[in-house]
Amino acid sequence: MAAPTEPAPLPFEKPIQDLDAQIAALEGRGDADTLAEEIASLQANREELFRKIYAGLPPVDIVKVARHPQRPQTADYINAICRDFRELHGDRRFGDDPAIITGLGRIGPFKVMVIGHQKGRTTEERILCNFGCAHPEGYRKALAKMKLAEKFGLPIVTLVDTPGAYPGMGPEERGQAEAIAVNMRDMSRLSTPIVSVVIGEGGSGGALGIAVADRVDMLEYAWYSVISPEGCAAILWKEANEETNAAAANALALTAADNLRNGIVDAVIEEPVGGAHRDPQAAAERLERHLVDRLHEVTRLNPRTLVEHRYDRFRRMGTLTEPAAS
Repeated sequence: MAAPTEPAPLPFEKPIQDLDAQIAALEGRGDADTLAEEIASLQANREELFRKIYAGLPPVDIVKVARHPQRPQTADYINAICRDFRELHGDRRFGDDPAIITGLGRIGPFKVMVIGHQKGRTTEERILCNFGCAHPEGYRKALAKMKLAEKFGLPIVTLVDTPGAYPGMGPEERGQAEAIAVNMRDMSRLSTPIVSVVIGEGGSGGALGIAVADRVDMLEYAWYSVISPEGCAAILWKEANEETNAAAANALALTAADNLRNGIVDAVIEEPVGGAHRDPQAAAERLERHLVDRLHEVTRLNPRTLVEHRYDRFRRMGTLTEPAAS
């Protein structure tokens, strides 16, 4: 999974672009060898600036990283970390939804069922995949393959990357909300291990439809929330602009760090400096190591224990303690 020479810059990376221009200007001079020390110093400054910028990203900018057009998607990770992958199509009721990929493969020593959202890379692929917004047949396909995994005693790995389920008239007529609700209900009962990782966007029920798991983790620059910042801003302030989007992103507590602190996810997987899109191979290697560790952890548990713990895990969410009346 090779990264492009230089990914498209994000707005907050302007200081890095300025350093890149200085480095390119020095390298373009005929006496570049004599300027090697100065170039090396600028490159070191660039690396440190990357670390500093990405260590302090506000939530609204983390959303931009999660949406980067060159960020690795489910298909990229499957190609990088899965051996002997065989894709499985269709929900046996209506059709096949390319916005959700399902198939059998090997991750490390484990045979697994892999399920994940796919946004597409080219314009044609994105239109075909509805930009990662699945139809009800996508969720029904996912559930059918999960039940197949349960039948054969295989653990399930899901990769979440969607702004939300597709909201069109066709999906609504075919039972979009019902399909997601049934997935959430039946995933809570599956007697086989489930590990879920939010690799990019984790938007609302579209994400939850494949994310009721024994372990739910996030990549460092992913987001996971009941609604997107733009959707929240449009509801609360009747207008989605730069200011209201930033305010909504702050209020939603949607970053990996926020979700970990609030007990929504169990772990955060560190990304390469500058995000997964800057070094997709390193990001895939980190994800693979994490998944293997998680699979070792959950496959040791008795199926009945898994289901009980899964139920307890989600029941604990959203609880609060009110202060005693004075």
